[in-house]
Amino acid sequence: MLLFVGLGNPGPRYAGNRHNIGFMAVEAIARRHDIAPWRRKFQGVAVEGTIERRRVLLLLPGTYMNESGRAVAEAARFYQLGLADIVVFHDELELPPGKLRVKTGGGNAGHNGLRSISGHIGNDYKRVRLGIGHPGQKHLVEPYVLNDFAKSEKPWVETLCDLIADNAALLAEGKDSAFQNKVHLGMAAKGFGEDTEPAGSD
Repeated sequence: MLLFVGLGNPGPRYAGNRHNIGFMAVEAIARRHDIAPWRRKFQGVAVEGTIERRRVLLLLPGTYMNESGRAVAEAARFYQLGLADIVVFHDELELPPGKLRVKTGGGNAGHNGLRSISGHIGNDYKRVRLGIGHPGQKHLVEPYVLNDFAKSEKPWVETLCDLIADNAALLAEGKDSAFQNKVHLGMAAKGFGEDTEPAGSD
């Protein structure tokens, strides 16, 4: 069993926020691979399914971002999962909008969701870092991530989530570099390259 965790804040108020792109990516995986229905479980909502013969639990914590680790730890204990079985999808200020990087372990770069997860289960889980860009100044970060994506940003957000869903089997098989390259090439083919800019703090 693999655990794919999307990070975000629960409820309609936050649904379109930049901070919720992790939720968006995991929801896209569920749609693309016909994994349903979501049920209340593990202090959030979860659904089990199969991606290329690999059993996967998709989890969206309902604990708010800074307590995400509680939900992840509960699911990991239930299925007796090791850190190598856990993949966390999250927004990344230090990557340009539309860029994606896969890494295992490392620092949390001030991300409260990652900090909470690392505090509960340890640090060496896999992260799929989804670039949203940086507003430029530290004091603008909170309003920036807690604002919705601008209308002009939605095409690249939807394309990125679709490409993640299309290529999720590579991630499930541990082919991280191939997954990352497929998404990168797919974004470039759709015209989302180095010039994709953040829309500011709205």
